Amino acid sequence: MEQSEVLNGPADQGTVTSVTKKLPEVTLAFWIMKIAATTLGETAGDLFAQTLKLGYFLTTIALFLVFVVTLAAQLRSRRHHPFFYWTVILSTSMAGTTVSDFMNRDAGAEYLAGGATSLGWGPQGLGLGYPVGAAVLISILLAVFAVWKATGTTFRIREIVTLRAEILFWSAILVSNTLGTSMGDFLSDSSGLGYAGGALLVTGALAVLVALIKVPVVPNVLLFWIAFVLTRPLGATAGDFLTKPVAKGGLNLGTAGSSAVLLAVLLGLVAHAQIRERGTSA
Repeated sequence: MEQSEVLNGPADQGTVTSVTKKLPEVTLAFWIMKIAATTLGETAGDLFAQTLKLGYFLTTIALFLVFVVTLAAQLRSRRHHPFFYWTVILSTSMAGTTVSDFMNRDAGAEYLAGGATSLGWGPQGLGLGYPVGAAVLISILLAVFAVWKATGTTFRIREIVTLRAEILFWSAILVSNTLGTSMGDFLSDSSGLGYAGGALLVTGALAVLVALIKVPVVPNVLLFWIAFVLTRPLGATAGDFLTKPVAKGGLNLGTAGSSAVLLAVLLGLVAHAQIRERGTSA
């Protein structure tokens, strides 16, 4: 699942002309940064919604606006900028966390911190539950892919070089990160595996995908999107493992401390990617 060095595919009809590479190469470093960003998305989303008591509804609105701003910067860029790209990934991970929580949870006692009586300002959650929430999100994701296919644009990440294709790509990313959060929360809260067990299960599934790369009959495009969805529940379970109380199987590091450490790690990785990108451009 590696990307080519420069992308100069043909422009889709009705869209802007082709541009130089806008997306990063899909390498081991890419997946490490993806897991770091999605784990930070989990802890940061919980920090705003639960620790700071803004609630899922208000936090979702705020983080969706952050997503729109970061996406606008990414779309306006004429070439790949690691900072822009990973800022959008992070914003979709944070927004996905609170959207999933708002869909699946409510103001029940199991979702509230000790002594709390509400989840914050506004509606307290739809309470759909993880199975129904996942079914809704899978349907939306399939609809995005159906529209994507109907437009005739490619699913190959290394060939996404037009505005229309990039918008479809980021729409799928936002929904897949939300779906991945629901899967991760289900593994952590309802499957009986616990935080560490859920993370190990997802890690095993990702290892199977790596093994399937060498199988000719399995398209690498399909493996990429499955892996992209699965790295989100890995980040969700890892984030819960870091932040939740020891009595619940976590390390009780807190959302603020965990988010600060993860942000420092991600910024370091992005800075390294930015330096490499400049060297390649030069």
